[in-house]
Amino acid sequence: MNNKRYGFVKVAAATPLVRIGDCRGNAEAIARQMQEAVERGVSIVVFPELSLTGYTCGDLIRQTRLQKAAEEALRYLVDLALPVATIVGMPIPYKNNLYNCAVVIAGGKICGVVPKCYIPNYSEFYESRWFASGRDIRETTIDLCGERVRMGADLIFSIDGVKFGVEICEDLWVPAPPSSDMALSGATLLFNLSATPEIVGKHAYVRSLVKQQSARSLCGYIYCSAGIGESSTDLVFTGNGIIAENGVIIGYKERFVREPRLTVADIDVEYLLSERLRHTSYINLDNRYETIELPIHLAESPVEREIVAHPFIPKNLDEGCREVFSIQTAGLAQRLTHTHSQSVVIGISGGLDSTLALLATVATFDMLGLDRKGIVAITMPGFGTSDRTYENALTLMRELGVTMREISIRAACEQHFRDIGISPTERGAAYENSQARERTQILMDTANIVGGLVVGTGDLSEAALGWATYNGDHMSMYNVNCSIPKTLVRTLVEWAADNDSNERVRATLKDIVATPVSPELLPADERGEIAQKTEDLVGPYELHDFFIYHFIRNGFSPRKIVFLAERAFGERYSHAEIRHWLGVFVRRFFSQQFKRSAVPDGPKVGSVSLSPRGDWRMPSDAVATEWLQEVESL
Repeated sequence: MNNKRYGFVKVAAATPLVRIGDCRGNAEAIARQMQEAVERGVSIVVFPELSLTGYTCGDLIRQTRLQKAAEEALRYLVDLALPVATIVGMPIPYKNNLYNCAVVIAGGKICGVVPKCYIPNYSEFYESRWFASGRDIRETTIDLCGERVRMGADLIFSIDGVKFGVEICEDLWVPAPPSSDMALSGATLLFNLSATPEIVGKHAYVRSLVKQQSARSLCGYIYCSAGIGESSTDLVFTGNGIIAENGVIIGYKERFVREPRLTVADIDVEYLLSERLRHTSYINLDNRYETIELPIHLAESPVEREIVAHPFIPKNLDEGCREVFSIQTAGLAQRLTHTHSQSVVIGISGGLDSTLALLATVATFDMLGLDRKGIVAITMPGFGTSDRTYENALTLMRELGVTMREISIRAACEQHFRDIGISPTERGAAYENSQARERTQILMDTANIVGGLVVGTGDLSEAALGWATYNGDHMSMYNVNCSIPKTLVRTLVEWAADNDSNERVRATLKDIVATPVSPELLPADERGEIAQKTEDLVGPYELHDFFIYHFIRNGFSPRKIVFLAERAFGERYSHAEIRHWLGVFVRRFFSQQFKRSAVPDGPKVGSVSLSPRGDWRMPSDAVATEWLQEVESL
């Protein structure tokens, strides 16, 4: 499957072998990397600042022969007529000044020239000795290689509707980089031709600049710096290739490598445009830039970037889990403080969700200096409760030092079945839901008795799928898990197990993690083990969490979600399985919105929330036809 169809654009930052003042030799080195870029399916490749002459020419840069040689070298590259947009650096005289410029060529044409706006003249830099600022050059044309060419700081470029902008080195370091305005004028890709020398600590700062600019501008930022062959008289240039997408570095090559190389990455332009639509503070700047359409098309090539299978799991596991847990406890602490509550009630099943909620509640009580006995933890065995979950619930409550209560719901449910006229052998929705509602009634009424509030345990994945009984486990007085998906719930409980000093708590938590997810509403099998496994019924939670992230967070179509899922999960799931479970997700997500329209308060901990008061507002009677038709067509 190719990148163009799914909104990806393959870009590259090139580090060529430079010979100072040897423009033809430099052009031939650049040409070899241009050809490599074509072979790898790259659509746009950027070379370093003054790459045709070398950045460290010193006063030679004013020599007319060198300037002419650079123009001849440019002509050589243009005449190759390669189907890749190429950005090279060279000095260009215009009127009475010399300008440090980026030249965009593609398909045998010079498409435009962008001058450097901010000229550094401090520390090791003294560029104003040779170059003038091109900040005020606008609506200008120049003669270059026998062509009349557009030149100015008011240009952006486009290939098949994908717009990109160009700036040079210092332009990024100033308080208001030109690329910010380019992004606000529609450029989703920004290229920087640089010649940043190495000093201790500078590389980390450059990386942070690139990441932050890509995040602020909601763009792909491609940074390319001079390397091999530049003079080491006073400075060292090591060749940086950094590619960032919305604050995340997705392409990078090690420095200090003495050979030409390309840093290549696929940037998801569709994702960036979706982010811009989502951020209503992202304004549009009209009429500041002229857009030049390039005479080539985006390359069609395989997507090479890694697609993360579990997007909700933090990369830095300890730091991320600690932060999520802290947000949970901070939210509950504020609610307890506001309501002057010194007691809470929580249902404990021995499953993942209630375990995480209990751990967060215990941590909150400890933080507030409250007695853990104020946590009334109730296990409520029913018709489907297994020995394994029952024992884990009891052990966890006992070892954590909370107030333990056990209240069986069997007799109450049997009486309820008689009251409403159904047989206990009728294992339909009423049979299952009555158990969830009975448990909620016990929790709510106990909360009235102890003067506390009910802590909810339902997670984000269950909310998305509607896998909860309306006014049953769907309801609480404050839900600490409401925006945590199942894959992250499991990870948090594992993290808690690894960090708990109580050996019995550790062992219990690890067994809870290993227990199949189940509502335990149908009777256990003859061995007393779980008969009703949620993932057999609604599908693997790791798939559903992947769907949730890309459907809600990114607004992607079913076609793109299936494409990404196949890349993320490899052979773990077949195309048919992914397509089937995506269909289940879409149907359930639309049909179960009415449950999400009436949910209790709870803290948002990540980038996705389904609270009707926060991130997700959707009518309960929206239809899924358009999405399902696309799923069925795949």
